[in-house]
Amino acid sequence: MIKCAERNAPLPQWYVIPDKAGGIAAGAGLIENDFHDRKDLTPNICALFVEEHRRGEGMAGKLLDFIRKDAAALGFLRLYLVTELTGFYEKYGWSFLTEASSNEGPVRIYEAPAVALT
Repeated sequence: MIKCAERNAPLPQWYVIPDKAGGIAAGAGLIENDFHDRKDLTPNICALFVEEHRRGEGMAGKLLDFIRKDAAALGFLRLYLVTELTGFYEKYGWSFLTEASSNEGPVRIYEAPAVALT
């Protein structure tokens, strides 16, 4: 796991899991707001992706856990994310919080404690 940003401001942060060929197998960001109207729900995990041929290897869960621990070290107590998925993030300790509005319409917001559950 590589944390790509080290500087005084806590946000944004970017995280990647490199592949053996020097590319990126998975990644995600931690930003202030993922384009929704609930500015009080911050920070947001954004752009979580795992290359299709690497899915099912547990990389998404590893990224989510790493980011939650890193966010705690940055002083955040809770994290949020926007998703259309149901049943995926729940496997990693996230729970549905509320709906919000974005430029593209209603979105679902999930929350989790900043420190990964053990």
